[in-house]
Amino acid sequence: MERKRRQDRGQGQEQAHQGRAKARGEAGGGGQGSGTALELLVHGVGGSSPQEMLDDPRTVRVTGDDVAAVFRRTEDADAETRPADYRDKPVPEAYVWCNLTSGDATRALWLLLLPFMVVNLAHWMRPAVTGRIRTVRLYGLLVRLAGLTLTVLLVGAAAEVALDLAAWQCAGTAACAGGHSWLGFLSPAESGWWSAPGRRLTVAALVPAALTGLLWYLSLRTWRAYESQQPMERVDGPQGGAGCSALGRPGFWYGRRLVARLRAAHTAAGLLTVAAGLAVPAARFDRRAGGPAVLGLAGWLLQAGLVTGAVVVVGVVCRRGRGERFLDRTLDVHLVRRLPLAALALLLLAAVYAGWARPGWASAGRLPGDAVFGGLAATQGLLVVALAVVAHLLHRTAPDPRAAMRGLGGPAVAMLACALGGVMSGGVAQRVSDWLDGTGTSLAGPPVLLTWQASVIPPLLLVVLAVCALLARRTWARARAERAAVTGDHPDEAADAGRTRRIATARAMAGLTDRVPLLVTVVATTTFLLGMGALAGALVTDRTPAEAAEGTYAVLQGAARTGQAVGSWLIGVGFILFVTWGRRAYKDASARRTIGILWDVGTFWPRAAHPFAPPCYAERAVPDLTWRMATWTRATGGRLVLSGHSQGSVLAAAAAWQLEPSARGRVALLTYGSPLERLYGRWFPAHFGPASLASLHREIDCWRNLYRLTDPIGGPVRLPGDCGPEVDREALKDPLSYGRTTEHPLPAPILGHGDYQADPAFAEERRRLLGRLRPDVPAPRPDEDGPGTVPGADGGAHGCAGRSSA
Repeated sequence: MERKRRQDRGQGQEQAHQGRAKARGEAGGGGQGSGTALELLVHGVGGSSPQEMLDDPRTVRVTGDDVAAVFRRTEDADAETRPADYRDKPVPEAYVWCNLTSGDATRALWLLLLPFMVVNLAHWMRPAVTGRIRTVRLYGLLVRLAGLTLTVLLVGAAAEVALDLAAWQCAGTAACAGGHSWLGFLSPAESGWWSAPGRRLTVAALVPAALTGLLWYLSLRTWRAYESQQPMERVDGPQGGAGCSALGRPGFWYGRRLVARLRAAHTAAGLLTVAAGLAVPAARFDRRAGGPAVLGLAGWLLQAGLVTGAVVVVGVVCRRGRGERFLDRTLDVHLVRRLPLAALALLLLAAVYAGWARPGWASAGRLPGDAVFGGLAATQGLLVVALAVVAHLLHRTAPDPRAAMRGLGGPAVAMLACALGGVMSGGVAQRVSDWLDGTGTSLAGPPVLLTWQASVIPPLLLVVLAVCALLARRTWARARAERAAVTGDHPDEAADAGRTRRIATARAMAGLTDRVPLLVTVVATTTFLLGMGALAGALVTDRTPAEAAEGTYAVLQGAARTGQAVGSWLIGVGFILFVTWGRRAYKDASARRTIGILWDVGTFWPRAAHPFAPPCYAERAVPDLTWRMATWTRATGGRLVLSGHSQGSVLAAAAAWQLEPSARGRVALLTYGSPLERLYGRWFPAHFGPASLASLHREIDCWRNLYRLTDPIGGPVRLPGDCGPEVDREALKDPLSYGRTTEHPLPAPILGHGDYQADPAFAEERRRLLGRLRPDVPAPRPDEDGPGTVPGADGGAHGCAGRSSA
């Protein structure tokens, strides 16, 4: 009840505040208000409470809902009516969006969608290039096709477990079915109606079909809950041109049409995969000599329908992707509705066809899944190679020395997504096979390729450990080198070996972020080579007679069996840890928050390559920030500092790109602990590369960036000198004091990525940004700033020379 009263009181204050703002806008023409300044704070990864952000236990919600909202201190709720009280300070507001990523315990299960999220990231890692539209579209097409193979792989793995291992092998074997009473009604020993092989497969098909339906439902529900917020209408038309980021286009954060189209295609692909698992074994039996002609013809017609459906699905995925230059509200209603329904109809026909009585049909061996998984692995390898060629061509057109892996970050991440899908599929199949048949003698087991994929895990782990050892050695060497730099930063203080070592180690550990491209390069390359080796090994094993394997291939088979045993054990342990972590998140809020941090980084981008990926929170957060800034500046005519920390700085930059020029002229950007260039600029150069960040610097009125050498996430923006005044301030001191001083009588902590507002430089930069935004007061000259002024604090050095974008 108390929470409800606070919400009602906050909503009443919001309405009163909006009414007063509207009245001031009508009286003053909408552009000449009280001159009140606003600081809109946006938190970073991990989330924060409004009380922590505003440093006050009494807060009120100004606008928003329980998912994402803007808060103020209670005493600041009506600040616009008391401009005299805020003449020398801004009104702080906090935009809290952490519930978009870590507010619900069930989101821990989104870890199971990790391969889909990773392949979606690969779509946005395209190298920056001007022109070459067809090559750019080819890049997106290849990533979308890779995403489609992951959907087929996941549903195919579920079908392998349910149809092949459980219904075909275990239920069809008396020893295995006797050990699992829940399979008794499917066992031929019971001679029940469901014991026929086709009917057993029909019952088991409910599992992968239900999984496909669940993925469809989650994609639709999360779209309605998180991504259905429409961006603000713009009258300035589409933003674009040389050097401009696509994040400024009106339709960038509203991909409803593409997500709906891909959702229909992937749902149909999943249902067709299940239908093929039912129809193909029955059709193979009907094609035997002397089989019924009617069933044989029906099998051919059904398989032709499945092939036709697969061609249509691929065609839908190959259609052009996102339309970002305008707000596209249209929807391909007929396609979105009819394609999944047509696939469902084929699935029902396949169930009827497979369940038809066939005397003499008995389950033996494995279902024909080896060719399916082998074909998927080969297709994914070819797609990754083609994607690497396209990415190299794009990068060579406009080389960016800071781009991760020389523009090959997208293909590498796509390779990792395929590897994650293969490991998860193989791990589940291997674990279920071992559970159903503990002795390993009565069942044929999963397809050969899935067992060979387990054998590549031990050598891959050895390579990863070797790279980690190399990075640890380099970090240790850098920490030793940093000790001299730390001592040089504090020449007038007594040296403390332990304090110096801790600061130097923090700086060296922060530098590990810049080594991530090396790790990804080695892991992706090794994974690709081992994956192709596993595919070749599976083909050789499948086609080699048992007697030949005893001689020529004895050594290879022995090593492979050892690797498979170790890899299967590692997969089992990893899968148990994976599920345990997800279950723990139901009861542990800290675990939910940790998982939320992973999604803060991985789900920033819209779902452009895979509709079943976790939802994009930025499609809600960016319109929220844009609406708040535009309406507040329009109603009050005041100045606004958009203050973003960590991932919040990325949201702030994206929202600033979405503003109209008339609103940008009253907004300054203050970023701190920002990964804009260090992570996003290197891994997503097409959208956060040097040209894009330079365009943001030119378009927004003023921008300052703060960072520390001990920060593992944030870093300088590194804008070139020809794009205007400097944005980066010199690296902040961390810790604020080396030893004990009058201001810091106790040892100052090493802050790293957090608590930037505790540094006096934060308030100083905010004050100067507000001074540059003031229309009637000129910026102070360097000699008027007083003692303690950083050299170059005037507009010429700080990038806030009062440029107007209006």
